[in-house]
Amino acid sequence: MFILATCMALANSATTLQVTLGGLVGFLLVEDKALATLPVTFVVGGTALATIPASMLMRWVGRQLGFMIGCLIGTSGSLIAALGVYLAHFWLFCLGAFVFGASVAFTQLYRFAAADIVPGEMKSRAISWVMVGGLVSAFAGPEIAKHTREILSPYLFLGSYLVAASLPVLVLGILTTIRLPKPTVAELREPGRPLAEIVRQPAFVVAAMAGMFGYGVMNLLMTATPLAMQICEHPFSDAATVIQWHVFGMFFPSFFTGSLIARFGALRIIVVGAILNLACIAVALHGVAVLNFQASLLILGVGWNFMYIGGTSLLTEVYRPAERNKTQALNDFLVFGTVALASLGSGKLLYHWGWDFVPLSALPFILIAGLAAVWLMLQKRRTAAPA
Repeated sequence: MFILATCMALANSATTLQVTLGGLVGFLLVEDKALATLPVTFVVGGTALATIPASMLMRWVGRQLGFMIGCLIGTSGSLIAALGVYLAHFWLFCLGAFVFGASVAFTQLYRFAAADIVPGEMKSRAISWVMVGGLVSAFAGPEIAKHTREILSPYLFLGSYLVAASLPVLVLGILTTIRLPKPTVAELREPGRPLAEIVRQPAFVVAAMAGMFGYGVMNLLMTATPLAMQICEHPFSDAATVIQWHVFGMFFPSFFTGSLIARFGALRIIVVGAILNLACIAVALHGVAVLNFQASLLILGVGWNFMYIGGTSLLTEVYRPAERNKTQALNDFLVFGTVALASLGSGKLLYHWGWDFVPLSALPFILIAGLAAVWLMLQKRRTAAPA
């Protein structure tokens, strides 16, 4: 678990750097400023399109080799993005972001790798413990961005992307020190239930919605924040600090989220996450001071943690071992497809309608996810009640 969490920390540091800088570099390179957040969209789009291939690949070659392939893809993407910065070529930079995004599809599977190797009652804790690794990225990614943005001046941010390219290489080295279990012959031969039957389960629907809307709203606000702060004339160092505390909020609760799920159930934790997201929206609408941005994104991070880990834990209850790869693949495709749409709309909402419209647009999705979890809780309570 410690080694998986370490791999998660290093991989997520590169992702945090990409998200912190994607909109800012895009703003420098593109003439139409409404497209400034497009590189972040390409990151998430690459992730969405790679989720199914990544899961299916791991079904046949195993988690370990799959994660190693993901590392090579991540390094390639950061190097292409660095070349785009060097040449001041916006679309080449977007290509690098897209390739790097494909590697994130592999990174997201660390949480399922943890769940696969523990008994059923430990799955929520295992997922949570591995997600703790992301806490390191809360500070590492933005700090790398701050201290490397001018080291290869006049090519602003070139050094940042070269450092990002080195992080997956470190993960690759760490992965050589462990042996993750490969799929059994029985799992490879057993087709399991049809996917259509699996997704008709109410628990799958609620789990997917918690991930889709929790992650989508988080990305919508996080992507727009650095640009909104730039428009409000806050310095870059403040924007990087806000992202740091946001990512801290995303991963610090992982120390105890698994225990909370084990005690109260995944559905209650999803509902609490939705409530925290509503609080984030309220704080974001209250003003545009640095403290408003920092507080709202910190709360947003905790809300994301509860909804994402809660949704992941709930998902592990709906499939059998032979069905896990295809179920996980579909879930992550839905999640990151939603995130891609959110990041694409983020820049346009901010540029055309202003900052206030960004958090307001997130409101109905959080309400839908929260109410769906409440409905499923009530359904389970009625089923469990004695006749």
